[in-house]
Amino acid sequence: MLSIFAPHFFNWTEQLKDSGHEVYWLDIFDSNTKVEQIDFAKQIIGWRYRWDHPGRYFLKKKASGITRLINNFNERKFQQQLEKQIKRIEPDVVHSFVMYLGGVPALPVMEKFPGIKWAYTAWGSDMYYYRKQPEHLEGMKRTLPHMDYMFADCQRDHNIAKEHGFKGRFLGVYPGGGGFDFESLDPFMRDQENRNIILVKGYQGLHGKCISVLKAILELGVELNSYRIVVFGAAPEVFKFVETSALKEFKNLEVYGKLTYQNLMEMMGQSCIYIGNSSSDGMPNTLLEAIIMEVFPIQSNPGGATAEIIEHKKNGLLIVDPENSRAIAELLKEAIDNPESRKNAINWNSERIKPNLERKRVRKRVLEAYQKIEEDL
Repeated sequence: MLSIFAPHFFNWTEQLKDSGHEVYWLDIFDSNTKVEQIDFAKQIIGWRYRWDHPGRYFLKKKASGITRLINNFNERKFQQQLEKQIKRIEPDVVHSFVMYLGGVPALPVMEKFPGIKWAYTAWGSDMYYYRKQPEHLEGMKRTLPHMDYMFADCQRDHNIAKEHGFKGRFLGVYPGGGGFDFESLDPFMRDQENRNIILVKGYQGLHGKCISVLKAILELGVELNSYRIVVFGAAPEVFKFVETSALKEFKNLEVYGKLTYQNLMEMMGQSCIYIGNSSSDGMPNTLLEAIIMEVFPIQSNPGGATAEIIEHKKNGLLIVDPENSRAIAELLKEAIDNPESRKNAINWNSERIKPNLERKRVRKRVLEAYQKIEEDL
């Protein structure tokens, strides 16, 4: 498995525990940190630097030019390490996570081993956004024809992959980090009548568009006085916007940076409405978390990914333009004015979507997908 150090990857890989597969992980950027969550996997870390010289972090921060010079001699290259490990391990399958991190850089090596099956997992904006970047698109088009299998978190990305040269076997759509452990989350669930939080994802920047949601909240003003408005995972730009706008006078607004998973789930269990807004994403993991925690979703829909599970005005509301704060305000007003519609949507999601996100059920499907690869060997 080729991946960066990422919770999504660890959650996915954990599904292979006690499955009978021998699993190796090559940490692409080498965080040099052993991960207990996947302690059953053989973790290839600590490979990047020949010599971890004194003062390396100080030089990296204060003298980047000297660091680059030293690294010309001291830093091992990912492709060299990958080739070395393939020769040592002799794997049946190499599984790359994220095209421009674990896919394209591995291509020159994988071309030397045509007999090894190659699987790929697309996450988030991996296909949708980076296909618009000429350099990334070129790499994608070179790499996809060589890949034998594909997993994705939405059908949209399989369609994009086929457009750009993927001719292999699509193994299905799965939550990016595998399924969810309902039993551990049940204690955080409140009855609907005891929920009063409007929960907002605070990402802002290349893809995240939280500020458009905050502007919508400003427009509604006093209509939201009876709710706690909670922003989580707030980017620095979000904190700045709140401090420099009329939102700083909102007594019912709380803004948090990064929350632990447990804290976020506790917040979800108290929420009646969730809003996630971005210009590029796959199937948003936080949207899935909102569904399993029985929260009414208002979510952006880049490339139609969200519409694969949310039908507008049936089991949630879709944001068409992530920059249009007025339209977002109208959606939020529609949600707060129609509690019966929210209840129906939550019931529909809980009956039709939530069961398919349960961890044991997802793991069964994932292991069946790997079994299909094994049958092809």
